[in-house]
Amino acid sequence: MLIGVPKEIKKDEYRVGLTPGAVREYVAHGHSVLVETGAGAGINARDGDYEAAGAQIAQSAADVFKAGEMIVKVKEPQAGEWVQLRKGQILFTYLHLASDKPQTQGLLASGCSAVAYETVVAADGSLPLLTPMSEVAGRLSIQAAARSLEKHAGGEGLLLGGVPGVQPARVVIVGGGVVGTEAAKMAVGLGAEVTILDKSLKRLRQLDDMFGGRLRTIYSTAHAIDAELRRADAVIGAVLIPGASAPKLVTRAMLKHMKAGSVIVDVAIDQGGCVETSHATTHTDPTFVVDHVVHYCVANMPGAVPHTSTHALNNATLPYGLALAAQGLGALKSVPGLAEGLNIHNGKLTNAPVAESLGMAFTPYA
Repeated sequence: MLIGVPKEIKKDEYRVGLTPGAVREYVAHGHSVLVETGAGAGINARDGDYEAAGAQIAQSAADVFKAGEMIVKVKEPQAGEWVQLRKGQILFTYLHLASDKPQTQGLLASGCSAVAYETVVAADGSLPLLTPMSEVAGRLSIQAAARSLEKHAGGEGLLLGGVPGVQPARVVIVGGGVVGTEAAKMAVGLGAEVTILDKSLKRLRQLDDMFGGRLRTIYSTAHAIDAELRRADAVIGAVLIPGASAPKLVTRAMLKHMKAGSVIVDVAIDQGGCVETSHATTHTDPTFVVDHVVHYCVANMPGAVPHTSTHALNNATLPYGLALAAQGLGALKSVPGLAEGLNIHNGKLTNAPVAESLGMAFTPYA
C-alpha cells in the first residue's frame, strides 16, 4: 500500500503522522511511503532523514492526498484537506468528531473510510491510541496551570508548590483517568495540594493506593465539584466519554464562587470541553477570562512538545497502521478493537457515540 504523510496545517501544530523510524518499518513491510516536503520540520526530521528511511518526498500536500491509499496524520483534517479525500481511501488520524459537525459532514461527503485514533479500543477497555497523548496532555496541564497562575498571565500570582511557610496552590482535578492521573503526578511532585474527583469508587481506591495518601480523593457529584471549586486555585478538566461530547460538569454558575485569578485548564476541549464557559484556543493565544477565572483551552496541547508527542504517538499507532496497510479494512476484523476506530465509511457515520452527540444517523459497519 502507498502511505501518504502530509504536513500538518492546523494552527500551532508541529507534530507529524510518521517519524522516519516509523517510515522505515512500513518500507520494511513492503509498503511505499510518500511524505510532503517539510512535514517533519517540527520534530527536526529533515526530508533527507525520510529519504534515508525509504520514503519519497512530495512537493505538495495535493500530491500526497492524490497518490496515497492511506493518509496518516495527527490532527483532524482541515476544510482544505477533507475535500481532497476520496472513496476507497483510508484516513488514519485523530478526528474528535463529536464536537465538530462541519468536519463530519466533510468526511461523509468525501466517501473515505476514516479511522480515529481516539476510539480504537484495547481488550481491557482502554484507549491505546489516545493514551499517549492523554499522558502528555495531563502532564502539560499542570505546566499550563502553573504559568496561568502567574500574575502577568492574569492569575492569582501563586507559585504552584508554594515555599516553606507559604501555602501551596490547591489543585482540583475532575476525572481520574489517564489525564487526571498524569496531572496528579505532576502536581503532587511540585508540592501542590491536590484533590481528584471521579465517579468510580474503584478508581478512587486505586488512586489512593497509588499516591499513598498524598492527595485527596472525592466521589464526584455536582455538589462536590461546586464545593471543591470554591477553594481551588487551579482546576483541571480531565473528563472523557470515548467518542462522545464531554459532559459539562463545571457550570457558569459555579464560576461565580471561584477565586479571582484562579485557573481552569480544560483538557477535554477536543471533545467540546467539560466546562460550560470553555471554547477552543490556540498555543499562540491560549487563555481568556470569564467571571474573573482564567481559562486555558488549547485544543492540541501535545502539539507544544512535538518531539515527545510524535514519538509517543508513533509507538502506539504503528502496529495498527501496519495492519491497515497490509490488510486494508480487513484489519478491522482481524485486529481486536480496531473496528471501534472506524467513524466514517462510504458516506455513513459508523460510530454510535459520535452519531448520538451530533444528532445524526448511525449505520453499523458490516
